[in-house]
Amino acid sequence: MRMLLLLYVVLVAVARAPAAEAWGKEGHYMTCKIADNFLTEEAAAGVKELLPAWANGELAEACSWADSQRFRYKWSSALHFADTPGDCAFSYARDCHDTKGEKDRCVVGAINNYTAALMDSDSPYDPTESLMFLAHFVGDVHQPLHCGHADDLGGNTIIVHWYTRKGNLHHVWDVSVIETAMKDFYDNDQATMIDAIQTNITEVWSNEEKEWEACRLRTKTCAETYAKESALLACDAYEGVEQDITLGDEYFFKALPVVEKRIAQGGVRLAAILNRIFSGKNGGLQTS
Repeated sequence: MRMLLLLYVVLVAVARAPAAEAWGKEGHYMTCKIADNFLTEEAAAGVKELLPAWANGELAEACSWADSQRFRYKWSSALHFADTPGDCAFSYARDCHDTKGEKDRCVVGAINNYTAALMDSDSPYDPTESLMFLAHFVGDVHQPLHCGHADDLGGNTIIVHWYTRKGNLHHVWDVSVIETAMKDFYDNDQATMIDAIQTNITEVWSNEEKEWEACRLRTKTCAETYAKESALLACDAYEGVEQDITLGDEYFFKALPVVEKRIAQGGVRLAAILNRIFSGKNGGLQTS
């Protein structure tokens, strides 16, 4: 039975509380490892040049850095998400603001701003930090509950039991689905799960991959589209969930394909953004 379930996963595979993270470390790591496979040689070299020494040349090692800086850079907390009124839709004009109403302060605005900073050699922003913020926020915008409902802080205030463990709905999507999949299907081996997602990209989703990375905008990224996708998926994530509910196999098998596909899309799209940034040609984003 375990082998049949594993085959299913491989073939089908998917201001807020300070402790919340978009994807856990595993999700961000996997997103950036997927991105590595789609970087051009020029982009890979450019990324490696900007990474801090402690990352040892690995983008994935730096992809959770932004979460570790929330208390150092308190202003960055609002940049991890873009919650909505719960209408299954994201509107930049309506939803991209912080708790004080300051415009452009959401994950979509952050992706656009840090992309522009990396494109501009005169930018006052530290390019290493810009790269690490960008890589992290592209992962964030693909986690559906980072475009969840504002009134429950993206599921943070909805207490649930994940099988027998008490937590909240946001944490289920950040961490619990991935941890359960790793334990049940991948022998707690992150590399095996990454390989399975990569296999899906090249085989199951091969006809979709080019569409994921396509972006015709010249002056900014397509992060608004990614947020709209997440807002729509978030409504499915809330379906049937109420306070103190126990979520088990039925919810897990519905959520896992979504999680794996969003990690895949995040990786492909992060690579596409970085390829444009480091292209050094007219195909890059225009900043003016």
